[in-house]
Amino acid sequence: MKRQCRVTIAALLLGGTLCAMVPPPVLAQPEAALIDIPAGPFIMGSDPEERETAYRLDEAAYGHSVTRKNGWYDREPQRTVVLDAYQIQSVPVTNAAYARFLQDTGHPPPAVDRTTWDGYGLIHPYERALPYMWETAMPPPDRLDHPVVMVSHGDARAYARWLSRQTGKTWRLPTEAEWEKAARGTDGRYFPWGNRFDPEKLNSHDAGPFATVPVGSFPDGASPFGLLDAAGQVFEWTSTKAGDARHIVKGGSWDDRGCGVCRPAARHSRPDDIKHILVGFRLVRDGS
Repeated sequence: MKRQCRVTIAALLLGGTLCAMVPPPVLAQPEAALIDIPAGPFIMGSDPEERETAYRLDEAAYGHSVTRKNGWYDREPQRTVVLDAYQIQSVPVTNAAYARFLQDTGHPPPAVDRTTWDGYGLIHPYERALPYMWETAMPPPDRLDHPVVMVSHGDARAYARWLSRQTGKTWRLPTEAEWEKAARGTDGRYFPWGNRFDPEKLNSHDAGPFATVPVGSFPDGASPFGLLDAAGQVFEWTSTKAGDARHIVKGGSWDDRGCGVCRPAARHSRPDDIKHILVGFRLVRDGS
């Protein structure tokens, strides 16, 4: 809380001002925009033609073949997966929504110290992370409608538990399959909008500002179900494990070019405790 002072008649008679400790402003709780994903099969993963397309996109953008040499997209076996019906948020969780959680619970804000950041071994310097860090339970005022980042897997799950208590509904992180179906539809398309990469339909380093942008800024990049920001913008945590203390993240980010990794089929993982400027989340709601 911070000290707030104001002038009153009583205070003037006493020769001063009246001060009190006041809590930070509480942002209005946002209404969750949900998309209904029907039960049934969808094509998950990629075939050799899609993977070759992804590698060529990366090579053209970066001028090298690192993703091909390291086999980044070779672990996307294509198969038909059948899922039950579910509902998923149309956009990633925003800073404004996350702030309400922090103010209600006292959960630590998105931030790490330099030593922790340097220990991640990322290519991004600590200074690049500073604009995304919160000093209090209020986010940077110019980023209220941006996706929240610098949240660990545990932070995302804590938010889901809090929202479940608040609403009486069960909220959780999507599985990798649930996320992918919502992001690409049922027909196995390479990107949410089709098979051809279009840098104007997502927030990636190909045509974007090299930073997060307000959620939903690319309506032409929607999936067949209407999911937004499913390519680029930020990677998103899922509940699918990828080894010891790691989980799959999906979607690519504002930092990526190419953008082979922005395909819904692409698979990438991060340590559960990392608080990355490229990683956020959205939730699935169980029940109607």
